Amino acid sequence: MTISRRRLLWAGGGLAALLPALKRPALSAGIVEITMGGRDNGAHVWFDPIGVLVEPGQTIRWTNRDPGNSHTATAYHPRNDDRPQRIPQNAAPWDSDFLLPEESYSLTLTHPGVYDYYCIPHEHAGMVGRIVVGAPVRGGWTEDDRAGDLPEVALRAFPRVDEIMARGIVRRS
Repeated sequence: MTISRRRLLWAGGGLAALLPALKRPALSAGIVEITMGGRDNGAHVWFDPIGVLVEPGQTIRWTNRDPGNSHTATAYHPRNDDRPQRIPQNAAPWDSDFLLPEESYSLTLTHPGVYDYYCIPHEHAGMVGRIVVGAPVRGGWTEDDRAGDLPEVALRAFPRVDEIMARGIVRRS
């Protein structure tokens, strides 16, 4: 059986068109940098990127680049000011404590799942972020869970898990 050149090119083009859909975006195995930022007048604060996909065992580093504010990177967990748990069941909660301008905090996450975090003084301004480690975990909390007392502005700010899985990194808008 011989394959015509046209049929071969058509098949190759179809395969090439499918490759992006088969490839899952991934960040490099190095440290993932998240910037804590804000406007000079303090009117707007953020984490950038607001959503990231990392591999288990990868390190995340938050650095405060806001010259006018201190910030935290704090896991949603009952051990942190009785906040609702929005990290995997078997994961340890964290709290960076207050970071002054140009200070950093690093953390290595090993348990797969979705991790939501916030800045203690700026949660009500929507300063939240989401990390997906490996993939969402069956039986873990889901982004549809609205249990707990989260400000509506924070709930609206989280990027969707499927967007993080598709893009690998979601920058603040």
